[in-house]
Amino acid sequence: MTTAVDTLTGALAGWLPRQRWYAGKDRAPGTVHVERVTPLLHGDPALLHVLVAVDGERYQVLLGRRSSLPADLADAAILDTPGGVVYAATHDGELMSRLLGCLQGTADGPVFDTEPGARVAFDLPARILPVEQSNTSLIFGDRYILKLFRRVLPGAHPDVELHRALHSVGARHVARMLGSLTVEVDGIPAALGILQEFLPDAQDGWTLATTDRAAFAGEAAELGRSVATVHNALSSAFGPRNIAVDDLADTADRLHLRFAALADGIPELAPHERALREAFDRVRTARGPFTLQRVHGDLHLGQALRSGGRWTLIDFEGEPGQPLAERNAPRHPLQDVATMLRSFDYAAHHGGAADVAWAQRMRDAFCDGYAEILDDPRDQPVLLHAFELDKAVYEVAYERAHRPDWTSIPLGAITRILGAAS
Repeated sequence: MTTAVDTLTGALAGWLPRQRWYAGKDRAPGTVHVERVTPLLHGDPALLHVLVAVDGERYQVLLGRRSSLPADLADAAILDTPGGVVYAATHDGELMSRLLGCLQGTADGPVFDTEPGARVAFDLPARILPVEQSNTSLIFGDRYILKLFRRVLPGAHPDVELHRALHSVGARHVARMLGSLTVEVDGIPAALGILQEFLPDAQDGWTLATTDRAAFAGEAAELGRSVATVHNALSSAFGPRNIAVDDLADTADRLHLRFAALADGIPELAPHERALREAFDRVRTARGPFTLQRVHGDLHLGQALRSGGRWTLIDFEGEPGQPLAERNAPRHPLQDVATMLRSFDYAAHHGGAADVAWAQRMRDAFCDGYAEILDDPRDQPVLLHAFELDKAVYEVAYERAHRPDWTSIPLGAITRILGAAS
């Protein structure tokens, strides 16, 4: 590509903050540096893989170049150059259809490897999944889904590691992993993406819960059983690395540190700080034995798919904004339970006035199902309340940054949970 790197850097500095997956949307980019440009496909159109560092955070970007853009790619344009228009290639089905094939056996830059025993077709048409979050997903022929991790972090990635481990113990309720995309950064492998089987008939739990609350009532218990089954499988898969403890003092310390980091500069949380910290301190009074293990880390209704008569959990990467070490650390399984219970509260507020009674029924049904496989979450109210409050604090910080009109939902939950625990 003939575009000078400094010109590309300037264009990316203006383009990145407008992307849904960019982590620094609340601030203007400071230092932007294009670290590596790897040509994947020459010609017209051309395809490039780019690693760009922004204020110490590294991102991957797929860029295309065409002599002229067709009308359906006009909104993807980033930079006009003498050699053609540079644009976001993930919106180009023609280029993305060739992506996996371009990444096989490359001598330098990103590499795609299939999992042992997996067969992957490299000639399927590709399309971008229209809903972008912290990552970008591509669908290949309604058979595979490739999730591209936009932030590039050297080290073991939980989405890849947990899926491999779950597959090794024959876990159900998870999609089969078919391959992974990696690159070496600073001498350390970094995950760029994960390829899995695609469930074309699937509906996510959020859609089911918010479109027909009455029908979803029959699904909540089965969802609870599915989550407990996955927790069981994770405990088995990572058995040697599970941690047995008699108290949860370290967990309480982590909750306090997280609160301090999240609540900084959020005046709405100040009136609740004392009560929240007291709730976190009560975790120290819980007596085990407890087993800390790998968990999902960011479980909610949108991460559960209903397909083929059963639930499938997806996106095991944890909270994308957290460091890998934090996401890979063993946790109490009730953390996942608590975040799912918070998701029921959000669903109950969807569409207007909150249906608090429905949310409570879903909570009970989910916990009933979970208790058929593992211990009843309601037998540990101190832990459950602390983890729910921790998630609600995170939600307040998130909503203030992204959806200010929704901030009242987690703030109301904090008041309600504190009242129930007093």
